[in-house]
Amino acid sequence: MPAIAENNLSIFSTKTCYLLHRSTIQLLRFPFSYFLMPVFWFALIFPPEINWLNAAIIFVILHLLVYPSSNGYNSFMDRDEDSIGGIEKPMQPTVQLFYASIVMDVSAVLLSLVISTLFATGILVYIISSRLYSYRKIRLKQYPILGYLIVILNQGALVFFLVYTGVSPADVKTIPWQGVVTAAFLIGGFYPITQVYQHNSDAKDGVNTISMVLGKRGTFVFCAAMYSIALGILFSYFISIQQQKLFWILQLFFIPVLVFFLLWMKKVWRNSSEANFINTMKMNWLASTCTALAFISIIIVQQIG
Repeated sequence: MPAIAENNLSIFSTKTCYLLHRSTIQLLRFPFSYFLMPVFWFALIFPPEINWLNAAIIFVILHLLVYPSSNGYNSFMDRDEDSIGGIEKPMQPTVQLFYASIVMDVSAVLLSLVISTLFATGILVYIISSRLYSYRKIRLKQYPILGYLIVILNQGALVFFLVYTGVSPADVKTIPWQGVVTAAFLIGGFYPITQVYQHNSDAKDGVNTISMVLGKRGTFVFCAAMYSIALGILFSYFISIQQQKLFWILQLFFIPVLVFFLLWMKKVWRNSSEANFINTMKMNWLASTCTALAFISIIIVQQIG
């Protein structure tokens, strides 16, 4: 753990012990959970039946506890001075952020027991992986390939598995491999784009990301390839269940994302400075919104069909 300045311990004073610092609230980055939300909705496409109470509990666990806690712990370790996901000017963390992440992690695991011990175990695996990703003495994020795989396997494949098993009937024994793999590729196509404007700050911190290895242009090509593979698997899946119309619903929502992506890529090709925080956030908000709406629309069609 990095050295903690003495004045950071002010959270234990009588005046502030029950209050969250502004920096703590900011660095938990609750809005960033929105960018990861499509995987949750995507997983709800596949179960034969959905336990909606469990789905609501899982949504809270992931988006209000696990994801923000992971963000907060990462910010506590990194102490970013430049723009990070969802925050253009991050504040400096206090030790309160570290303790808040612990409380949120414990709460997430305990609440997960309401779903099942399997679900709680999976959440614990996610939490441990995210800590190994950020913890200074291990810091898996410094390795471009390993760090990338940790992210897509946890935020993609593992989250899909947990949501699917958590909302499905107890007698469901098989997990659709197409969903697991596609979820990993969807995150695999999303994650490098979130790093494309951080090359300088990551280099100063001794981190070598997958986006740095690929370069700015290579990041766009790579992400397009990952999304193409994901869509190819989905197309094959919907054909196998004779629901091609669901795939075309998905494509309608992807049109704005594709248009923005191609226009942005063209700008970056002409001027690499276009791969900046503002454009990245525009892409993230658009892609997350359109993707989530696509999956929600498919779920509605399935439920009323």
